[in-house]
Amino acid sequence: MSAILHPAAGAGARPARKSPGVLPGFGISMGYAVFYLSVLVLIPLAALPIKSAHLGWAGFWDTVTAPRVLASYRLTFGAALVAALVNLVFGTIVAWVLVRYRFPGKRIVDALVDLPFALPTAVAGIALTAIYSTNGWLGGPLERWLGLKVAFTPLGIVVALIFIGVPFVVRTVQPVLEDIEREIEEAAASLGAGRWQTIRRVLLPALMPALLTGFALAFARAVGEYGSVVFIAGNMPMVSEITPLLIIVKLEQFDYAGAAAIATVLLAVSFLLLFIINLLQGWQARRGGRLA
Repeated sequence: MSAILHPAAGAGARPARKSPGVLPGFGISMGYAVFYLSVLVLIPLAALPIKSAHLGWAGFWDTVTAPRVLASYRLTFGAALVAALVNLVFGTIVAWVLVRYRFPGKRIVDALVDLPFALPTAVAGIALTAIYSTNGWLGGPLERWLGLKVAFTPLGIVVALIFIGVPFVVRTVQPVLEDIEREIEEAAASLGAGRWQTIRRVLLPALMPALLTGFALAFARAVGEYGSVVFIAGNMPMVSEITPLLIIVKLEQFDYAGAAAIATVLLAVSFLLLFIINLLQGWQARRGGRLA
């Protein structure tokens, strides 16, 4: 057929070249992107295991499994997990209120959600410590009435991580909620679905990828947070000492290989968790496609 339409084309003629795209320069752009990521991300991250390799396997294992280090792991990952779960629930509620309701001061509330992004972490840490300390506006009543001490305890770390992590969930879920038309909920209600059925069968499947992404971002930020935590934590070894602070302590002691070893463990665990969450997102997307 092609020979009839193009009689001048012989058997050995070369195929016609594809026309260039609307935005040419893929090769240059790709090369720049790889170079940029390599210089700013890949090479610095690769330097961590290379530096820790100076310890040898036995020295590396002894460093990353020391009792003080293990205690910091438990606190760091445990507090980050609790804070990310709290943000997942209440951040979704905040996003729902901002999308579905109109009320006075809505724009101010919407702007305040981004405050942890703009506020220096040290300022956030000092402010939270002042508020939740024994003489603070919230810390005093909580300790007197409920016997709950927040500042200089692991609970204070969780509070700080919730503060810095909530925008990740809100800003991830909010645009997805805006794209879900209210007519879908009304159609589910007209078909006899209750509120919980509508949430579970209609809203959650559409929100699940955004929820997982927001949770992953909040968790990853909380694992590496230092500035807002170091003031309110108390920094007591084996009690309220986070792993990033322990890395700083190693650096101050000029134990660069030890600091790199602990940082390598944080990096590996964070990558593993993000990989698992990406797998869950892919599974959810495939499942949603099959149901559709």
